Amino acid sequence: MPWISLKIPADGDAAETLADALMEAGALSVSIEDRDAGTAEEAPQFGEPGLDDPRAWQHNWVVALLEADTDVAALLARLGLPGAGGHRVEEVPEQDWVRLTQSQFEPIPISGRLWIVPSWHDAPDPQAITLVLDPGLAFGTGSHPTTRLCLKWLEGNLAGGESVLDYGCGSGILAIAAKKLGAGIVHGTDLDPQAITASRDNAGRNATVAEFCLPDALAPGRYDVVVANILTNPLKALMPLLAGRVKPGGRIALSGILAEQAGDILDLYGSAFAMSPWGEEEGWVCLAGVKR
Repeated sequence: MPWISLKIPADGDAAETLADALMEAGALSVSIEDRDAGTAEEAPQFGEPGLDDPRAWQHNWVVALLEADTDVAALLARLGLPGAGGHRVEEVPEQDWVRLTQSQFEPIPISGRLWIVPSWHDAPDPQAITLVLDPGLAFGTGSHPTTRLCLKWLEGNLAGGESVLDYGCGSGILAIAAKKLGAGIVHGTDLDPQAITASRDNAGRNATVAEFCLPDALAPGRYDVVVANILTNPLKALMPLLAGRVKPGGRIALSGILAEQAGDILDLYGSAFAMSPWGEEEGWVCLAGVKR
């Protein structure tokens, strides 16, 4: 049986109110998405340490899954939104969602010796370093350019035995890769408890020893390498914290940065690091530096 997807634009706190109203009106499920995702205006959903004014998304899509026979016009009228400007209606066909999801995640070659492989696939190259990773609720499946850039940077810059901190670990993919590439002590941290759970699960799936915790539980200390694949605004706010986590002479790699935003990050982190662009892919950049 097909369904209907109804997307309604809503700003600020109005999105939560609208989502609740849609559920009360009989929606099968409701989610809120960032209308600015993928642009310079994209905002973190969770407050980062050091960010004075953490905020939720300001421009949203409220997305409701409805029964196929729903009268959308009547629903909008009931919600006090007759002819809601900018809303979108799409048919969602009945599918085998597990099989469909799995079909969207094929093994991803990062380099000649490093692959990301979903657990339902065989490793294409048994001699390569394989990161077994299932898509979950946390960011970091390897399909995004920023993740690939960070993986390539780790592969090219870890000699073996380094202590590594993955700040904003998401699925744990960078921490797990660092360990498999020969790093010593590896820690990962994230504000989202679901990310910590996903990271621990993925580390176990890869038979990899790495520790993951929320930021408040991260023990004091400095690392040989810090990698942070998050967003430009949090990276700005976190500069003192991240710089304080890198040993003198240690290295930092930053991504989640659009190419046009790179100059701001280079200038800011340049006070503590000898920074330079390292790589670019699909409009996203990875910046790297050595602690002064």
